[in-house]
Amino acid sequence: GSAAGSVVAYSLKITNIDPLKYDLLFERFLNPERISLPDVDVDFDEDGRADVLRYCVQKYGQKRVAQIVTFGTMAPKMAIKDVARVQKLALSESDRLSKLVPDKVTPDKKHGETPFDFVYKESPELAAERESPNQLIRNTLKYAEKLEGSIRQTGVHACGVIIGQDDLEKFAPMAIAKDAELNVVEFEGKEVESVGLIKMDFLGLRTLSIIKDAVENVKAVHGVDVDIDGISLDDAPTYEVFARGDTTGLFQFESPGMKKHLRNLKPNRFEDLIAMNALYRPGPMEYIPNFIARKHGQEPVTYEIADMEEYLNDTYGITVYQEQVMLLSQKLAGFTGGEADTLRKAMGKKKRDVLDKMKPKFIEGCKQRGHDEKICDKIWGDWEAFASYAFNKSHSTCYAYVAYQTGYLKAHYPSEFMAALLSRNLADIKQLTLYMNECKRMGIRVLGPDINESMRTFSSNKAGDVRFGLEAVKGVGEAAVESIIAERNANGRFKDIYDLMERVNFSAVNRKCFENLAYAGGFDSISGFHRGKFFGADARDNTGVTFIEQLMRYGQRFQAEKNNAQQSLFGGGGHVDIQRPVLPACADWSQLETLAKEREMIGHYLSAHPLDDYKIIINHMCKTQLTELENLEALKGQEIAVAGMVVSVQNLITKTGKPWGKFVLEDYNGTHEFALFSRDYENFRKYLFSDYFLFVRGRVQPKPYNDKELEFKIISMVQLSEMRDTMIKEMNVLLPVEDVTPTLVRELTEKVKEAKGETLFRISVIDREAHVSLSLFSKSHKVSLTQSLVSYLDDNEIKYSIA
Repeated sequence: GSAAGSVVAYSLKITNIDPLKYDLLFERFLNPERISLPDVDVDFDEDGRADVLRYCVQKYGQKRVAQIVTFGTMAPKMAIKDVARVQKLALSESDRLSKLVPDKVTPDKKHGETPFDFVYKESPELAAERESPNQLIRNTLKYAEKLEGSIRQTGVHACGVIIGQDDLEKFAPMAIAKDAELNVVEFEGKEVESVGLIKMDFLGLRTLSIIKDAVENVKAVHGVDVDIDGISLDDAPTYEVFARGDTTGLFQFESPGMKKHLRNLKPNRFEDLIAMNALYRPGPMEYIPNFIARKHGQEPVTYEIADMEEYLNDTYGITVYQEQVMLLSQKLAGFTGGEADTLRKAMGKKKRDVLDKMKPKFIEGCKQRGHDEKICDKIWGDWEAFASYAFNKSHSTCYAYVAYQTGYLKAHYPSEFMAALLSRNLADIKQLTLYMNECKRMGIRVLGPDINESMRTFSSNKAGDVRFGLEAVKGVGEAAVESIIAERNANGRFKDIYDLMERVNFSAVNRKCFENLAYAGGFDSISGFHRGKFFGADARDNTGVTFIEQLMRYGQRFQAEKNNAQQSLFGGGGHVDIQRPVLPACADWSQLETLAKEREMIGHYLSAHPLDDYKIIINHMCKTQLTELENLEALKGQEIAVAGMVVSVQNLITKTGKPWGKFVLEDYNGTHEFALFSRDYENFRKYLFSDYFLFVRGRVQPKPYNDKELEFKIISMVQLSEMRDTMIKEMNVLLPVEDVTPTLVRELTEKVKEAKGETLFRISVIDREAHVSLSLFSKSHKVSLTQSLVSYLDDNEIKYSIA
């Protein structure tokens, strides 16, 4: 933050940014007019924060270091729920009332509006409940209004830490909080400073952990030590990542709006990234088109006073930072550094009394330096309008620097960076899906867990693939993972499933671990057979013991006898001769069952996807993903098509006894829940079964009983299998004449014969030089759009279309 303006902090390597090079001001951090102590917010990687706290305790003492309490207050929705519970109001009524409260409550405090005033204004239905004939409902709302804003619970500040020169109990009340690493000061931040204690912010920043992990991945795979704090800030491939808008996973630069502006801006210097970080915020965002146009010479760069060019040159004549206002007030009017910082604060917080005192001094100072009074008056007015949302350049520079480091790693070591990104987002299924899709876009394969290759978390290999970690498998604990990796490092890769059982530590790896790894495909590379075999029992064996249990028993017996042989007085060299279990003669699982188990264990489909057989239909017929239905406003008035697999169904009855239903559909990118009522439910209920694959067409329109809200109104529904086999009339394959070889003809003929169906299969052979095309088709050889056929065309980069 502001500490980046200190040359001393830079010299001591507290910060990595040269404040002189980027015009970062010390007065922004510390000046004679400042009453409070300077505030240094220190970011650590997530793993390192706990180490720093332990160091502080060791250095200063347990009683002199503490975290800070936070007080959670009752918002309208929670106040209603709490009061309703005490009033013994029916749970259904409590839920009904709380759902009438808007999700965002933003009262106009300047005009004395209370949260409940806002709620009643936005929700007339709830306001009407104040006159309800039900006394309990009236009392619930009356008491909730009184309790709103009251302290409901305490917590611990996410990053605030107090370090005192003496025992903290002498200055403030102390408490022991649940799950807190340290004691807790029972004053909030502002009160802490008023009693003379210093509040430090120790922030755990995930991005720093991602950078650290990525650097370690590079070392492990390539043997290269990346000095991430010493990289050049003029690296062309890094700026190309930003210029393409390929910024998914890059700190503070991954929003869709930011990507759009980056593609237009095409940044090629560090100052561009600093400016974009500052501009992409409410208020200054409106200046982004001008900033981009001026960079590319599409709009002239002008300065109201020539002297302003020195500090506005980097931002093409547009005032972007608070520091620019401070520097220009010194240059144009002769303000001191302290006065410039006072001006910044007054403008930012709109302190009219301070501004009214400073404006005459500014105008007079400008006149004394030969500047036109009217122009200076306009500059002052522009500053007042802009400074309230101008951003701190020190902050922006630090953010841009961290973003540049992530961009550098993504440009030069993409799989290592993505492995680190995935590892640090393992618990967030939405983010994990986003980053796995980004891997796919980048051409990086994300491979499932493997007993011989997987590390603890996501890792990369020399082929540029990313591999799931063993800890990502449900039910496989840290001890089991460490034991497996330690054995692998000590004695080499496991040759086959029997070798694994002969070597693994059964005290660390239990049956559940083995089963879950098998479900997830962790043994695929060493077993040589289908995963379902692990859970089958041989029909010739009446005990019903599964193959994986037989393997474990074999391994335990093998290790016991080997240990006995090694300790025997008569030697034997530790040789053990035990009959290995025989693979059971049982049927393999279906692909859907295999994938369901895989998804259950690692949260994703990796080896394939249940929708793959219908991928061609989804890609050609569905322009909208299910996740996009979360924002219906963007789709208002449109008729759209979506497709997916039914993953859950609920058939329900309304209070009036009418049937209705809910179902969740899942596609490649996420899920969405749909509701069907009345006639729609009757028409489509025949499709409401788990594992059905559906093509759904609908319209985004206002709800019939509340035109302020939108709904996705389902118009039609059909099974994807039916659509593939009957509604797709023709598949047209485009082949340049130079690509037609005997091998291609033979392979394509075999695929067409395998994929018998009802869709006309047409081949268009094109000779571009002769401007001739030949269309070939057979009435007798029609096809079904199977995954095998489509994959063959995709793998060989053969273009095709359907109709």
